[in-house]
Amino acid sequence: MLPVAIKGADYREPPPDADEEEPAPEVREAMVGTGQHGQRLDKVLVSIASEFSRSHLQHLLEQGHVQVDGHVASTASRKLRAGQAVRLELVPTDESRAFRPQAMPLAILFEDEHLLVVDKPVGLVVHPAPGHWSGTLLNGLLAHHAAATTLPRAGIVHRLDKDTSGVMMVGKTLPAVTALVRDIAARDVHRRYLAIAHGVPRESAFTVEAPIGRDPVSRIRMAVVKGGRPARTDVEVLAAGDGVAALSCTLHSGRTHQIRVHLAWKGHPLVADALYGGKLQLGLQRQALHATELRLAHPIDRRPLAFDCAPPADFAAAWQQLIAT
Repeated sequence: MLPVAIKGADYREPPPDADEEEPAPEVREAMVGTGQHGQRLDKVLVSIASEFSRSHLQHLLEQGHVQVDGHVASTASRKLRAGQAVRLELVPTDESRAFRPQAMPLAILFEDEHLLVVDKPVGLVVHPAPGHWSGTLLNGLLAHHAAATTLPRAGIVHRLDKDTSGVMMVGKTLPAVTALVRDIAARDVHRRYLAIAHGVPRESAFTVEAPIGRDPVSRIRMAVVKGGRPARTDVEVLAAGDGVAALSCTLHSGRTHQIRVHLAWKGHPLVADALYGGKLQLGLQRQALHATELRLAHPIDRRPLAFDCAPPADFAAAWQQLIAT
């Protein structure tokens, strides 16, 4: 059976861009000296703004923030002549603009002074990273409560992948964040996922205990590797049919992509998980993984808390197709 939903605010639209106006960038202007005659443009830019890396200055070049003699210049290797005027707009780096508030609807399952539990939708990135410097859960947390600005990672103590849905906990005070991190490390937090994987495991219940680290061939993937960090996933087969299986997966550690990696390593990649060999099936366009259950002690008063989070429509429809076979 699917877990019972706990009602919270709905989330259907992507988070809006921040509406505050960007401050005007600092502008630096310089004349190419005789000693710089024949130098590359990016090298001259380093002399104008030596506190920035050459890679960032090259990025500003590519974005049209550099002019030579009043004309936009975008070629880092361009050789300059003495007497030419160089104008540089020092636009802030993407990273420096990432940690700012952006109001967005949050599907809140629980909230008090110390703890926030949310239902993360598919498509929402949890933490800013290259390609996703805004519109993340972290940006939403910074807008949701003022104390988030004082906390490491705005109180985020664990993550879900962009295309994984489900329940997440966030600390709202430093004592709560500290306690949650400690409880996760001690494996006192119970996290269960629903998954749909290719193939039907021979055992109705099994444990995958294999170390996980960065894939030596592809830097965007994780893999079971010698010397990786210890990881354990308990798996139970709930239903099977049409060459796929409905699984319940319980984490005993929280490595990056853990369930996806462990199941793929066992020959059962998640449906629609292209990164780890999954194929499109059952109408799913993203990896078939949903964080459905969270059990923990409240980080401050230690009372037991339990949350069951129903899957979103795409996963629920695929799940119903499978268990009906």
